[in-house]
Parts: sequence; structure tokens; C-alpha cells
Amino acid sequence: MRVQTILNQVWRFKDFVYQKCTLEADRRLMIHVRPRKGAAALCGQCGGPAPVYDTAPVARQFELPPLWGIACFLLYAMRRVSCAQCGVRTERVPWADGKNHQTYLHRAFLAGWAKLLPWQTVADKFGTCWQSVHRAVEWVVEYGLAHRNLDGVTAIGVDEKQWHKGHKYLTLVYQLDEGQRRLLWVGKERTRAAFRSFFREMEQCRQGFCAGIRFLCSDMWQPYLRVAAKCVPQAVRILDRFHVMQKFSKALDKVRASEAKRLRDAGEPPVLKRSRWCFLKRRGNLTRKQRFKLRDLLRLNLRTVRAYLLKEQFQQFWDYVHPTWAGKFLDTWCDKAKRSRIPEMAAMAKTLIAHRELLLNWFRAKKQYNNGISEGMNYKIDLTVRRAFGYRSFAVIKSALYHQYGNLPEPVFTHRFW
Repeated sequence: MRVQTILNQVWRFKDFVYQKCTLEADRRLMIHVRPRKGAAALCGQCGGPAPVYDTAPVARQFELPPLWGIACFLLYAMRRVSCAQCGVRTERVPWADGKNHQTYLHRAFLAGWAKLLPWQTVADKFGTCWQSVHRAVEWVVEYGLAHRNLDGVTAIGVDEKQWHKGHKYLTLVYQLDEGQRRLLWVGKERTRAAFRSFFREMEQCRQGFCAGIRFLCSDMWQPYLRVAAKCVPQAVRILDRFHVMQKFSKALDKVRASEAKRLRDAGEPPVLKRSRWCFLKRRGNLTRKQRFKLRDLLRLNLRTVRAYLLKEQFQQFWDYVHPTWAGKFLDTWCDKAKRSRIPEMAAMAKTLIAHRELLLNWFRAKKQYNNGISEGMNYKIDLTVRRAFGYRSFAVIKSALYHQYGNLPEPVFTHRFW
């Protein structure tokens, strides 16, 4: 079977013919293409038929996916057309656009491997450059964003992620619906304007998007909460359990550090030395040595021990089912924390009271949604950034994250080469 026959089976063009194939001395397969007789040329700008103005003296090479380990190229002499509306323009060809020397098939091929390997590795393996892989991913992402379906998005989660030194953050919005969890939007900086841009852009893509949001998960950062209250007032705003307990851990660690310093300055035995993770880790995750040390520490009358017991008591809050009983427990716990004479725990109680209704929304949503899903996605994003040894620009990391976690539709071809 000839190579032209194979190509006609997997990637046939209506107005063009595979003329011949030649294997060059440098082991490159050149596939010569010519226009089909009687087929009209198309204007590269408006896409309408137009008479041919002239033909380029030198054929242009368009890169194809490698076959049998051989680099393959389409070889075609581009024509210019004289369009009545657009003037003299280069013709439109069905395998590439503009002045790009990559075929659509080659872009999809590189982008497919870029999901599995670092971009530089893909470039090295297939004899191209990092910029070509980036352009391929960018093209696939643009196609996916233009063709993705935003119907049925009822639950979203918002979180920030540091992606560069110097307090450079991304605002990341995820879809949290069961069966469809994906990255919806990537915004530059962690600001109210960035989060508002998400709702504005989604509303432009699909009318009624904001009205369809029923649940929104976030941390306690006030700018996100204010924007959510304004843009999706009908949504049940849920404070994330992970971030609440993270604040508890920070408060407890602050109590331990200050008390350890006080004991050291007073010349007392350093009983809190190397005890940080005894208090911060879950009991089930403690090592045997840490369990014994924690048991000994709990017998002492220390502020750190009292703060630790308050934190463990608060864990019962998440076991409630009805928001009314959960609210009563929360009020009781906050009163106890305020009277504990531990400033860090008292401050924590004030924070919880200020966000009381948002905390109880977790029970009103039947415990279905939380930002733990977003945190899991953030962990995967960390791995992606580390694997690439970081990204220099926002445009590049935006394309990479959409491509990896956006669950975007991809261009469909007759045959897949991977």
C-alpha cells in the first residue's frame, strides 16, 4: 500500500491531491500536495472562492506527526488569490492556518503528548522546539474553550494559588458538580476585580450562567466573599472545612511557640521541644513515638494543652447533620473559647462567630460540597508547575492549566496518531 493511499484514508482533502512521496537523504518524508483540477481557491481572510493571482516559486513545508520514526512534511506551493472583497490574499488551506508551519494534526499530536510529559521533553523527543509545543497547546486550548459546554454548572469553588515568587497569585475557579469536576477559569492576581472578571466572562459565554450557580465554596478571604454576595446572591456560600481547620492549626502552633519561648526564658524544662507535630497531626497519623509524647504532654497543665483540647472538641462540629444543632454547638464552643484566657483561641472564636451563617451553610448543602476538591486540584497544579520547573509568563501557565485540568473538548480527526 502506498503512503498516498494511507493518507487518503486517514486525512483526505476535498480540493487537494497527494501527488507523490519522496524520502530525502536526511530521512525526511516529503509528501507533495497539489490543487485538484477544477477546484476553486479560497481567500485566506473571508474564506470565499476567488481567482488565483499567482503561485509561490518555492514550496512551503508543513510539519506532520512522525510515521515509523520518520519526520514527515507536507510540501505545497502556496497560491495568492485576488478576492473582490479582501484584495490579494494568500489562499486558505485545510491543513494549517495563517503562516503557521505546523499542520492541525501535528499540533494535536504534540498537545496530546504534552499532557503526559514536560513540554521540553516532548520537543526533544519529536525533534521540534519548546515554542512549537507551546503553540500547539495554545491552539488546542483555544479550540476547547470555544467549544466547551457550560450547561449544568451549579457548584463552583474559588481558591488562590501562588505561581511565582514575589506574591504573584492566580485566582482559580473550579466546577465541583458530581461527575464533572474541572478547572473553569484562571485569573491573574488574587483580587476582587479578577474574581468579578470570572462571572463577567462566563456570562458572556453562556447567558444565565450566574443565575444557575446554587453553591459556592471559598475560604474566609473577604474580597471573594463580597464579590460572591454581589454576583451570585442566590448561591449558598459555603466556607471550606479545610481552611477553617487550617486556621485552628495556625492558632494552636502560635500558642505552642509562645509558650515554649516563655518556658525557655523562665529556665523551666523544655517539655514542648519537638512537640509541634504531636499537636498538629491527626491522632491516626501520629507515629508511635509521637503518641507517647502527646500522652505525656496531656497530663501537664499547659496553655498549649488547653488550646489543643479546644481544637479537638471543635471537631465534633463537623459531625452534626442539622444546622440548628450545629449552631448551638458552635455558640457553646465559642463561649468556652472566649473564657479560656487564651488570646489565640478567643480570636478564633470571634472569627467563627463573624462567619457563623456561612459555616452553617455547609450543613444546609447536606455536606455535598467543600473546597477539598479545589485543594486537591491545587496539589496537582503544584506538580505540574514543578515538573515544568516553573512558567515565566501568565499566558503560558494559563494555557498549561486549561490544557491539563480544564477537561476541554479536542479537535476531532479521522485518525489518532497516539
